[in-house]
Amino acid sequence: MGQIEIKDIVQKYDKNEVLHHMDLKIEDGEFFCLLGPSGCGKTTLLNIIGGFLTQTQGKLLVDGREISKIPPHKREIGMVFQNPDNQFVGATVEDDVAFGLENQGVPLEEMRVRVQEALELVGMASFKKREPARLSGGQKQRVAIAGIVALRPNIVILDEATSMLDPEGRLELIRIVKEIKDEHNMTVISITHDLDEVALSDRVIVMKNGQIESTSTPAELFMRDDLIELDLEQPFTANLAESLRQAGIAIPLRYFTEEELEETLWEFISKK
Repeated sequence: MGQIEIKDIVQKYDKNEVLHHMDLKIEDGEFFCLLGPSGCGKTTLLNIIGGFLTQTQGKLLVDGREISKIPPHKREIGMVFQNPDNQFVGATVEDDVAFGLENQGVPLEEMRVRVQEALELVGMASFKKREPARLSGGQKQRVAIAGIVALRPNIVILDEATSMLDPEGRLELIRIVKEIKDEHNMTVISITHDLDEVALSDRVIVMKNGQIESTSTPAELFMRDDLIELDLEQPFTANLAESLRQAGIAIPLRYFTEEELEETLWEFISKK
């Protein structure tokens, strides 16, 4: 299970109210993206969900239970940060992935199986004897994700976890996360500015000034004309579709994936 309910949450720092009476429900197994300009409260909200911060007011329920009443080691929530170096504690890759399992008292044989499975899932099994410091940025982030996956939490939080990677590395990593999510039915919550990651999500929340400004599907989001204000670029397919409309080609006014736009163009050409 990985359902999250946020009920009337307020977060204050001294007299500064960062989150204003937020209500939100994230379904079990959902891939959920959180967007918004800097300072809108995204990271504060994730820190509350992750258990690193206690809200000033309101309730956070995980599978119907108040998180404050769940012991930290039983919360089934894992978090991957923007800089993976902040998470490494082991001398080797496999030691690092095993660290959380050791803290949970997982038996040695089961630990070995879980570490191997997690490293295979992220394509890092052949690097298990390497020192984490000698890995590339993308490899480090894969190991950080493997460490969370080995714990088999119900909820995985990604705090701009792909922002330090190149576009190809970001897309590859987020596809791995989605495959793991689908295989293990995990709930994934991600702060991101990456269009490919947003496109693969189930639902998108936009935050502004400590409140939820909108809830939508990725396709609905990509049709907005204020994406720059959200630190997002207009998708390539949206720009291309608009150019085609201006050229007199009857492209419907909606968001298209590259495959959908290609099919639409072939249909248009075949009718000529």
